[in-house]
Amino acid sequence: MVENTLHTRWRLEVPVAAEDALCAWLDDQGASAYYREVDAPFTFYAYFPPHLEVPSAEGLKAFEGVLLLEAETFADEDWLEKSREGFGSFEVGKTFYIKPLWDEAPAPAGRTPIVVNPGLAFGTGGHETTRLCMEQLEELAEAGRLEGPILDIGAGTGILALTAFLLGAKELTAFDADPDCGPAMEELVELNQGVLQGRKPYDSFVGLLDNPRVNGPYSGLLANILLITIQELLPRMAEITRPGSWLVASGILAEQQDEALVSLVSQGFQPKKVLQEGAWVAILAERMS
Repeated sequence: MVENTLHTRWRLEVPVAAEDALCAWLDDQGASAYYREVDAPFTFYAYFPPHLEVPSAEGLKAFEGVLLLEAETFADEDWLEKSREGFGSFEVGKTFYIKPLWDEAPAPAGRTPIVVNPGLAFGTGGHETTRLCMEQLEELAEAGRLEGPILDIGAGTGILALTAFLLGAKELTAFDADPDCGPAMEELVELNQGVLQGRKPYDSFVGLLDNPRVNGPYSGLLANILLITIQELLPRMAEITRPGSWLVASGILAEQQDEALVSLVSQGFQPKKVLQEGAWVAILAERMS
C-alpha cells in the first residue's frame, strides 16, 4: 500500500465480544488511539498516525461482526478536533464525573471530577467494566471496606486505584504488564492534581503479578482484565490475600458469568455480588478461610 501522509480515522461497528481482540490487533498495527463512544450507538473509532502504512481493512475480517463504516484522512491541524469527537464528560455511580482533559467545565455539584486523556491505555471510564468496578468501589467504601493494602492488577491508566484513593483507601499499588501504562499511570496523577492537591494516590510499576514489589497479604484486589487472565492469576491472587479480603473482578462478559463464578469458588473466593451493565459484569468476591 502507499504510505499515508495524513492522519487516518476508522469509524467501526464492533461487537463487545470482539473488542479486546480487535484492540490487540490495532496495537500491533501501530494505531495511535482507539476508543468506543459512551452513548448509543457506541461507535468505535481507531486512529493511525501520518507516515504509517495503514493496515488493509481486509484484516478486519478476522474479527466476527466488526465492520468498517467509514475511513477518513485529515491533516495535523485537524487532529485535536477529530480525536475529541465522541468522547464527552459523563457521570459514574453516585460520586464521580469523568471528563477529558480538554473539558474545562466544572463537575456537577456533589461529584468528584476525574480528568482522563483518552488514548491507548485502557481505563478512561468509558468502558462498562471500568464503570462497574468504580460502582463496586463506592459500595465497598460505604461499607468501610477500603482499608489497605489494595492491589490494582492490570491497572491500565490507574483509574480504579485513583477511584479507590478518592473514596478513602490508603496503601494502594497499581501495575500493568503493558509498558505504555507506566507513563499513563503517571499522567493520570498529574491530570488530577486539582483534587489530589499534591497527594500521591498510589505506587505504580510495569510488570507482572510475580514482581517482587507485590507484597501481600492484601485486603483488596482489583482485576479489570480478561476472564482468561483472571483464571490464570487466581492461584496467585489467593496466595497474596488473607481470609476476608475482597476481590473485584471484571472484564467478564455476561455470558461468561457462570464460568467466572465457578473459577472464583474453585480458588477460594466466594462471590458476594454481581453488577451488570450491557454485555459486561463485575463480580465482588471474598477470600474464604
